[in-house]
Amino acid sequence: MKAKKILVMGVSGCGKSLIGSEIAKALGLPFHDGDDYHPKANVEKMAQGIPLNDDDRIGWLETLNRIYVESDAAVIACSALKPAYRDILRRDNDELVIVYLQGDFETIWSRHQQRANHYFNGEVMLKSQFEALIEPEQDEALFIDISEDVPQVLAAALKAIEESTNGAI
Repeated sequence: MKAKKILVMGVSGCGKSLIGSEIAKALGLPFHDGDDYHPKANVEKMAQGIPLNDDDRIGWLETLNRIYVESDAAVIACSALKPAYRDILRRDNDELVIVYLQGDFETIWSRHQQRANHYFNGEVMLKSQFEALIEPEQDEALFIDISEDVPQVLAAALKAIEESTNGAI
């Protein structure tokens, strides 16, 4: 089975967009940054430093699920912080491979401080993501340590995807 539908998940600043786009490029798959699909109200809320709640995220997750269901292949970067969110993304999409970019608060916060012109605003919001995060079960996702540099993280993710699909990527 070739991995054709991949979710790259984790808290803001873990590298979802960068690693997700590089995975897509390496595998010749289309890439979608989940942030691009947030409704305007969500973006405005986050820009004001107000964390999103479950109600804010439901319509957004439904939109991302439609991308998977209506596509033959897609790599999507999405925080997918809770099991219920991942369930929505997996609906009618059983072949979904989940790549969890796992890192600690200090590592990710240091990366956040280097970002410019991003609507995700501040340490309070990052803390809220860590508080909301319910890590996937070991059999639900491929766990990738983000403490290394980008080429190493990408190589680890591609290797894990290949191994999870019995060498067919």
